[in-house]
Amino acid sequence: MPNISLASKPEPARAKPSRKKFGGLLTREERWHLSLRGWLLLLCVITGAGWLTLLNAFSFLAINQPVDSDVLVVEGWMTNWAIQIAAEEFKHGAYKMVCSTGGPVPGSGGYTNDFNTVASVGAERLIGLGIPRELVHTVPSREAARDRTFASAVVLKQWFREQGMDVRAINVMTETTHARRTLLLFQAAMGPEIKVGVIALMNPDFNPDKWWQYSEGVRDVIGESLAYLYAKVFFWRR
Repeated sequence: MPNISLASKPEPARAKPSRKKFGGLLTREERWHLSLRGWLLLLCVITGAGWLTLLNAFSFLAINQPVDSDVLVVEGWMTNWAIQIAAEEFKHGAYKMVCSTGGPVPGSGGYTNDFNTVASVGAERLIGLGIPRELVHTVPSREAARDRTFASAVVLKQWFREQGMDVRAINVMTETTHARRTLLLFQAAMGPEIKVGVIALMNPDFNPDKWWQYSEGVRDVIGESLAYLYAKVFFWRR
């Protein structure tokens, strides 16, 4: 009897499982996700980017961006080495006047008088370093608790107006990593009519190229990074 092969009947097509449930409120979709190798690569990229950011943090914060100006502004709270460099900058530059700014001396419990301010202290130190008294102007503010740099800049702009001075540009001298925040806040206070430059004075006690090897460098970078972030994101001009 001949072999007769019976063709197998095709199985009926199975209905695909529904990708929607609850009347279309939920939808099931296929998606790609990172493998172990992908996560490791992403971790390496993030770590490398973070390290590069740290390496460049000091140079980003300690910005040097002077402008053409005959008015030098010195933040009076600066330490002796910075005031000495500021005095030399004034003597060798084309400046006609120097303004010392700042609020109450730390630890004094707030504003008492203009003489008990870092602006006054800074001005006297500049005079003691050989700058003629008639070229040094004390411009004190009364803010002691918060936004001191911005308050100093606002008072300085008001002082320019009270003196009838048509100032179009200033250079502000400050210490190392404080420069980026100083530039931001002075620009906010001065507005578009006064161009602001900044000069960062380097601390001789540590190497800025290897700031992470010094406790003072680490404090400067971390502290000013947080302060700059606050000024950039959470600060509103009053």
